[in-house]
Amino acid sequence: MLAARSTSSFKRRLPIHPIIARKLNTLRRSYLYVPSSSERMLEKSLTTNSDVIIYDLEDSVPPDPSDKTRARSKLKDFLSKERHPAPNHIAVRVNDVTTPFFHADICEIVSNPSVTTLVLPKIHSKEDLDYASDAVQSALLGCHRDKPLNIVPSIESARAMWNLGDIAKWKSKHEISALLFAAEDFCADTSIIRTHSRRELLNPRSQIVIAAKAFGLDAIDMVCVNYKDLETLKDECRDGRHLGFTGKQAIHPSQVETIQATFVPTHQEILRAAKILRSMALAHASEKGAVGLEGEMIDAPMLKQAQKIILLAEAAGLEIPSLLEPGFNPPPSGAGYL
Repeated sequence: MLAARSTSSFKRRLPIHPIIARKLNTLRRSYLYVPSSSERMLEKSLTTNSDVIIYDLEDSVPPDPSDKTRARSKLKDFLSKERHPAPNHIAVRVNDVTTPFFHADICEIVSNPSVTTLVLPKIHSKEDLDYASDAVQSALLGCHRDKPLNIVPSIESARAMWNLGDIAKWKSKHEISALLFAAEDFCADTSIIRTHSRRELLNPRSQIVIAAKAFGLDAIDMVCVNYKDLETLKDECRDGRHLGFTGKQAIHPSQVETIQATFVPTHQEILRAAKILRSMALAHASEKGAVGLEGEMIDAPMLKQAQKIILLAEAAGLEIPSLLEPGFNPPPSGAGYL
């Protein structure tokens, strides 16, 4: 029987890096885009349980300047009402730095304390990030924010992929929290033809995950454009999680539940992780560095994986087996140990 119990005993016995703990205890699995041009959709966003909501001023708003201005005004009024049920997970995607709308977006949005994250589209280099950061700092003159803004660069081009390392390690007063992959824009830039297999996108997606993990960032996978096909969405979510992505973008509220249910450990993964933690704790108490478990040799790398699984499961409110649960008997003394 699984029991919903705290993992504090795991953490006391098996220390984990504080950055990893912070990241895994802050769930950011689903990133739902909401068009800021639609008052109806803005209001509807108050009912979603998406981990992150991205209020969009870019692609979902027509390019006419009057449409951009109206959308910006609607979003500003909406956010000023301070009634959002999840105020710590509000993001805004502004227009890109080359457009005439960028500075107006920044000036109207960043001073609102409810906005915690800026999604910056079409970031091709660290110079684009420098430019955006300067604009943010100028807009914040005379304003007070308790915390710096999180920055999420959207990787949309071959040039961005070429400069991925510089983008991921970029530093300023506002820190990057994630890398986001915009697959359709990337395909348009590179002439890649996206297929159901996703094979043609394996390389760029893997590069984004590696760059993100190298610098302690979240990695946000591409949109599933077939928003009515939940089986395709499930397949994409499983694939993304297996590649190492921590979350996925959503273009429709109906996608949120599937994304959030998939980007967490399965029951079997949690069960195995708990067994690994217990077995390794016993091994360490016996001055052993590895142990046999169900026919496999378990050592430090698998211990790290198990720690992450338990932390993520705890953050998601999933049931976690106690190390002291009656069904979790240790191996016989000396059996399977190195």
